[in-house]
Amino acid sequence: MSDKYSASSSIPRPQVLTARALSAIERFSHIEAVSGIVLLLAALVALIWANSPLADSYEHFWNTQLTLGLGDFTVSCSLHFLVNDGLMAVFFLVVGAEIRQEINDGALANFKLATLPLGAALGGVLMPAIIYMAFNHGTEASTGWAVPTATDIAFAVGVLALLGKSIPGGIRVLLLALAIIDDIVAILIIAVFYTASLDYLGLVVALSGLVLVLVFQRMGIGKAYAYLLPGAIVWFGLLKTGVHPTLAGVILGLMTPVNSKPATERPLETIGRTFHELMDRFAQSNNSPQEVAKPLKQLQQAQREILPPVQRVQAGLHPWVAFGVMPLFALANAGVGLQGINLDDAVSRSVFVGVISALVLGKPLGIVLASIALVKLNVCKLPEGVTWSGVGLVGLLAGIGFTMSIFISSLAFSDPALLSAAKLSVLAASALAAIVGLIWGKMKF
Repeated sequence: MSDKYSASSSIPRPQVLTARALSAIERFSHIEAVSGIVLLLAALVALIWANSPLADSYEHFWNTQLTLGLGDFTVSCSLHFLVNDGLMAVFFLVVGAEIRQEINDGALANFKLATLPLGAALGGVLMPAIIYMAFNHGTEASTGWAVPTATDIAFAVGVLALLGKSIPGGIRVLLLALAIIDDIVAILIIAVFYTASLDYLGLVVALSGLVLVLVFQRMGIGKAYAYLLPGAIVWFGLLKTGVHPTLAGVILGLMTPVNSKPATERPLETIGRTFHELMDRFAQSNNSPQEVAKPLKQLQQAQREILPPVQRVQAGLHPWVAFGVMPLFALANAGVGLQGINLDDAVSRSVFVGVISALVLGKPLGIVLASIALVKLNVCKLPEGVTWSGVGLVGLLAGIGFTMSIFISSLAFSDPALLSAAKLSVLAASALAAIVGLIWGKMKF
């Protein structure tokens, strides 16, 4: 074998240190508790920023207009719009891919597996909505009934991870399944209740983007960047239609294939064959880059196809969503100016009390009561290793609304005072639910 392909016994120390640092960062980025902590820190920074002497700069910064132009054609949007309506589509893409995988081979793969999390999730949506409406029925704040119905997957699972290995694996699976169903319900609520009148021309545009996605899939195109154009078309179509454009991410996630593209041989067989072919060619002293280019390309394609697209989407986007999109969303939306909140106002106070009561009390109450009813009626049984204390823990952690709840708040309220009260109540309720959940977990496990 040529010397230029031989191993080196002396690797520069900076290279070794860089490799170790990158490896540590990669491991660190996949610890679920870390992403929850980063999300919390971003929310705290936003809250401090919005209540500091620099409070005016907070609103000014997120309302900064970005303009992209080509000749006479220009597009302008604020940073806030870019985060909430643009980057959050990537978050929803990951959510959609998770739902797709769970339906295929996970906790939602069949009715028997899905019965308990499905019933518990519905209980955890209905009870908070009922409690909220008990405080706000007949007022202008009634439009916010869906705010306390959502669960923040990343934050809830991150808090659960803080409890350590003493928590049975079945509890984590139940929480994940419940939170995923919760997201499905939240997405349906956004589409049905928080969508203005439809512009059918936009629907045609969105459908054309979806058709293009299907054509690309049939053509066997597996490169992610190839789907940026059809994805952008779907996003723009939904925006023009009047449906919240982030739903484009959910649709594309649900369309992500669960199997690798058809091929004449399995990826592992291709890797084995091309590996031996490369070894033979590298052994020749007169080999050229052109001679090894084809097997190298085959090797790269086979390596990519080992994981099905639905898993590649989640693995590839998870660090960007967990440490980029979600913290940016928290930074852009959690900055509630406390001086602008007047809890002496009856409606704002009802929103504040209603959301906290619904998330901290309504969520666990709805989840536990629905689970008890399903088990007592012999519709299903508790998963192996999960006790009623574990169901209670899942219920408490499901009260962490955060990302989804703040997102729905921005759709539900046009009045700045009510929106601020809703955001503050979501932050307070999520923090309280996390603390109570941690205490319960330490006591029971």
